[in-house]
Amino acid sequence: MTSFSAGANKIAGVAIAATFVTTAVMLSGQTPVQAQAAYGSYIGVGASLGLSSDDNDDGSGIAAVITTRYKFLEAPLSVRTQAFIGESTAVVPTISYDFPLSWQTDAYIGAGVSFANGEEPSPVGDQTSFVIQPGVDYVIPNGNTVIYGNAVVAFDAFENGGGTAVAIQGGLGLRF
Repeated sequence: MTSFSAGANKIAGVAIAATFVTTAVMLSGQTPVQAQAAYGSYIGVGASLGLSSDDNDDGSGIAAVITTRYKFLEAPLSVRTQAFIGESTAVVPTISYDFPLSWQTDAYIGAGVSFANGEEPSPVGDQTSFVIQPGVDYVIPNGNTVIYGNAVVAFDAFENGGGTAVAIQGGLGLRF
């Protein structure tokens, strides 16, 4: 009887070892999960609020904004463009440096130019000016929806009195 118990223990030991070896082989083909930035280009719509005005008190106000982002996957850079549509229009293309905060969230800082036209100032002014654009993109998990928010600071943006125009924007985008 003792030799039967010893044989059963050897078989059980071999079965346990085989289970560990099989599990190790199966897991060796798996790649580890790594955090990634909130990748993806998108197009979105939202609203803008101008916080500044020129010497005639023109410029502050609300405008619709159309936003695009093209993300370069190999570098932490994006090309972004915002079109402000209201009493007058402005187009603001920027290049941004993106800082991944989590799998779904990027913070960024961009620089570019505001091209404004019209008799009345847009939320970012009424003349061509240099801009800085800080912001955040958040991708809703398990979907293609992006929530974005940013500010545009346009230097020497007003024909009447110069000055800096500041506008904040927010909206929803669809990744592609």
